[in-house]
Amino acid sequence: MLRPVAVALAASLSLAAPAQVWRADQGDGTYRNPVLFADYPDPDIIRVGEDFYFVSTTFANSPGVTILHSKDLVNWRIVSHVVDRLDGDPRYDLKDGGDYRHGFYAASLRRHNGMFYLAVTPVGHRTRIYRSATIEGPWTYREIDREAFDPALFIDADGTAYLGTSIGSDGTVTLLTLNKDLSAVTAAKVTYYNKGAEGSKIIRHNGWYYLFNAIPGKLAMTVSRSRSLWGPWETKPSIDDRTGGHQGAIVDMPDGRWYGFVMVDAGAIGRMTNISPIFWKDDWPWWGTPDRPDHVPERSPKPIKGHAFAEPPASDDFSASKLGLQWQWNHNPDDSKWSLTQRPGFLRLHATQADGIWTARNTLTQKAQGPRMRAVTKLDTTGIRPGDICGLGSFGKYSAQLSVVGGAGGAKALRMMLTESTMDGPKTAVRVPSLSIAGRTLWLRTDMDFDAKLGRVAYSLDNRKWAEVGGSFPLAFDWRTGTFQGQQIALSCYNPAPAGGYLDVDSFTLMPLPQGVRP
Repeated sequence: MLRPVAVALAASLSLAAPAQVWRADQGDGTYRNPVLFADYPDPDIIRVGEDFYFVSTTFANSPGVTILHSKDLVNWRIVSHVVDRLDGDPRYDLKDGGDYRHGFYAASLRRHNGMFYLAVTPVGHRTRIYRSATIEGPWTYREIDREAFDPALFIDADGTAYLGTSIGSDGTVTLLTLNKDLSAVTAAKVTYYNKGAEGSKIIRHNGWYYLFNAIPGKLAMTVSRSRSLWGPWETKPSIDDRTGGHQGAIVDMPDGRWYGFVMVDAGAIGRMTNISPIFWKDDWPWWGTPDRPDHVPERSPKPIKGHAFAEPPASDDFSASKLGLQWQWNHNPDDSKWSLTQRPGFLRLHATQADGIWTARNTLTQKAQGPRMRAVTKLDTTGIRPGDICGLGSFGKYSAQLSVVGGAGGAKALRMMLTESTMDGPKTAVRVPSLSIAGRTLWLRTDMDFDAKLGRVAYSLDNRKWAEVGGSFPLAFDWRTGTFQGQQIALSCYNPAPAGGYLDVDSFTLMPLPQGVRP
C-alpha cells in the first residue's frame, strides 16, 4: 500500500551539519547515557595523557576494528580502523556463504613503550597482536601460536605483557605471558575460574589487580581482586543489564579519578556503551555514586568539562577522495566495482553478481542511530541496466530494500523487498514487485524507530512529496541468525546476471526522525 507523505527538508539538515540523532553531551556540563546511541560493542577504553581511545569490534565488516578518540569520554570521533582489509579466510570476500556473525570479535588496546598494541582474535584463527606508532596507523600484526578468545591485553608495572583469555568460553581464565616485543607466548597458566566468564579486562590500582568478567548468560559483570596476578581472587557481583551493562572495565582520569565503561544489550539498535562515575570503597571499585552504588546513572556531570560537542560522521556528499570513516562494506569489497573518481562528487556502485542482498558483495553500510532516525539518499539512476537491483534500506536481521530495478528498453521500476536472516538461510518476501518511475533523479528514504522497533521506506521524485512503499518492517537484533550487529543502513547494487550497470549516489543524509512521525 502506498501512502503519500509531504515532507520538506529543513535547511538545518544540511550535509555540513552534524546529524545529532542523539546527543549525549547536554551542553550544560552534564551528559546522558549511552554516549553513542549506536552499535559500538565490546568496548575497551584506555587513556594516553589527555586522550581517550575506544576500540570496538566489527565482525566481518571491512575495514574492521574501529577506534574512536575523545577528550572527555563523552564526545567521540572515529580516528581509524585497525584492519584495512580482512585477510586469512576466503569467506571475508563473501565466498562460501560469507562470515556474518564471525570475523573479528572483542579486541583489547594498550599503549606500551611508545607503541599502541591491540590484541584481537578472528573467530577460528590464531590471535593477532597489531602494533602502530600512532593511533591512526598503519597497523601491522604478528600472530601468536593459539586462538585466545576475547584476549585481555595487560602490561604489568615491570613491563611484562600478558594476555588473559577465557579459552573456550568455559569460564577458565588463562594468563598467557608474552615475550618482550609482544610477538610470542612464553608461558601459560590458569589464574581464575567463574562459570561462564568471558570478555575479561585486567586493571592494576593501588597495589591490587582487578579482573572484570562478563557473564553473558546472566547479562551481568563481576569484578575480582587479588594482590597477585595468579590469585587467589576475591569476587563480587558488579552490575548487570538492568543497572548498566555486562562487559567492560574502568579507566583512570588525568586527575586520578576513575570512570567505568560497560556494554549493554539494547535490542534492535545493537549493543551500546554506557559511561559511569566510579568511586572506591574498601579497595573495591563501585559503579555510580555513593548514594546510589552499583548503578550506571542515566545522566551525570561530564568527566572532563570544557570540550565541545563531537560525534562520528554520518552524512556524506562523496566529494572526498576516500570514503568517510563511518562507512564499512558488508565484507571485503570488490574494488573494481566501486569508485569515487569515475564521476567526481558521486559514489558509483557497479552491480555485483548476486541472487539477493545477503550474498551481494559491496553493500555499503553504516551504523543506524537511535532512538529514531531518518536516512535520505539522492540518486542518479542513468546507469541502471536490465536486471540491476540498486537502492537504499536497512541491513541486518531484517534487511528492507527499496530498490531501482532495471528493465528492458531503459525502463525502471521500484521494488520493495524484506529479507529475514534465519537458521535456514535468508528468506526474502517481495512486498511491492513493481512501481514504475520516470526520470533520472530519485530520492530514497529509510526511517527507523527503535522505540517502536519498526521501520519504513519511501521515495520521492522531487525531494518534497514522498510516498511510502511496502508498509512497516520489523527491527531486531539476533546474534544467532543476524549479523551479530544492530541494524545498519545500507546502499546496495547487484544483479543476478554477471553483466550489469551502476548506481550513482549523489548524497546521503542522516537526521532525526521528525517528531510525530511513527513508522
